[in-house]
This record gives sequence, C-alpha cells and structure tokens, in this order.
Amino acid sequence: MSRDDFAVMMEFLTARLHEDETAAKALKPGKSPDVQRLRDRILADVEAKRRLMDWVTEMPRRAEASEGRSRWQKLAGDVYSEHSLRRRSPVIWELVAAYADHPNFHPEWRLFDGEPVEDEGRTGTQVPTV
Repeated sequence: MSRDDFAVMMEFLTARLHEDETAAKALKPGKSPDVQRLRDRILADVEAKRRLMDWVTEMPRRAEASEGRSRWQKLAGDVYSEHSLRRRSPVIWELVAAYADHPNFHPEWRLFDGEPVEDEGRTGTQVPTV
C-alpha cells in the first residue's frame, strides 16, 4: 500500500468519525439514562479512535518536522518513521474495517482473518506496507 492509499484510508476514517460524533451529539436523552450513556460511550469511542490515529502517524509527523537536523539525522529519522508507520498502520486497518458496510469503503480494505486483503482471490495473511 502506498502512502497515498493510506492517506485515503485516513481521510475515510476521519470522515466516519465525524459522522459518528455528529450522530451521537444529535441524540436527545430525554427520560432515558440509557440514551445518555450510549451517547457518551460513542463520543468517548470517537475520541479514542482519534488518539489512535494520532499515535499511528506520530513518528512520520516528527520526521517531517526535522528542520535543523543534519542530512544523516534526517535520513535516519525517515527510515525510523517508515518502519514505525508500517508497524502501526494495522491499527488503522482494524478501525476502518468497522465501516465495511459504508458505500465509500474500498474493497481492498477488507480484512481476512484479521489481516488486510488486497483482493478477493487472495488467501494469504500478509500485512501491507505503507
């Protein structure tokens, strides 16, 4: 998977979280405390997923902010950043999989046995690289 594909997946997830947050905020608890608990749980879930998204992209952001570093330090940061993103990106695949029924969901984002699947004919369980 390319960085561009990963960026599309992140945009998709950001939009779904915004939709979930908007829907939760629209819930009016009225006389039911269960509705209030559900609303609060959804909002907490959205915030937790946003923190996970930030965690996944933390090292690449740090590498991009490498002003003042030598060329070798920047290169080492880029290598570490790529490795970090590859190791952390499966978190995003798992979060996106919850929205498989959404019309904008890409079929190649589907998980098979807990691993991303690139096409329907594939039976392997290799984690894609970003």
